[in-house]
Amino acid sequence: MPRTITAFSNPLIKRIRLLRDKRHRREEGLFLAEGLRIATEAREAGVLPAYLFFGPDTARHPLAAVLIAETEAAGGEAIETTIDILSKLSGKDNPGAIVGVYREFETPLAALDRGRAPLWLAAERLRDPGNLGTILRTADAVGAGGLILIDDCVDPFSVEAVRASMGALFTVPITRTRWEDFLPWLRGGRGQLVALSLDTDTDYQAPAYAAPTFLLTGNEAQGLPPAYAAECDLRVKMPMLGKADSLNAAVATAVMAYEVLNQFRRRPPA
Repeated sequence: MPRTITAFSNPLIKRIRLLRDKRHRREEGLFLAEGLRIATEAREAGVLPAYLFFGPDTARHPLAAVLIAETEAAGGEAIETTIDILSKLSGKDNPGAIVGVYREFETPLAALDRGRAPLWLAAERLRDPGNLGTILRTADAVGAGGLILIDDCVDPFSVEAVRASMGALFTVPITRTRWEDFLPWLRGGRGQLVALSLDTDTDYQAPAYAAPTFLLTGNEAQGLPPAYAAECDLRVKMPMLGKADSLNAAVATAVMAYEVLNQFRRRPPA
């Protein structure tokens, strides 16, 4: 049976509010996800929250009722609270009806099965949580095997990145690693490393991509370090016919991912 919390001074509320800070997320191993849609996507992926906060009358919604029941059945805690407290937890003036608190998860590099999908996405020093969330959505949409975050990328469990992923955080395996570990792992098996780069004359539609293809997107402002780009099997770019010299990192990743996907659809990977 859900309990009710209406006081900002409640110790649990104070503790959960701190999860908006990266350091506290790491200490607790927990993160926030706001909204019934994202919580439902998580439930359908087999992930239930440790704590589920919901507003007045939310339990009447059929999806929310199922989520509350399954959270409690799995040993989590469902808590009815006020809109003001939900706003403080989510950091939004108009919060969703639900805020879930989930245990962090990720897949170690050594545990990745590169044969599970013909296409993988990777990002190096990605700094914008909106870009990270969008790339996760792209990875889900194209059926990528996972997203590999290289070096010091933005935290995928930040409130902003989780929100931007629209639930894809729970459906796409995430791995965090360093370049000096990623490259030997990649070269230890099959895999074509393809960099999105402005420093090349190779049009992105020209090569015949080989599975598994690992698409590598660099930092939004600086791109890939030259030493990293030099290690890639291919460097490709998209034609820019207007005044802009490049696309947003997440947009470029999506365009490139669909080019590889469409090649594999026309020519199934061996």
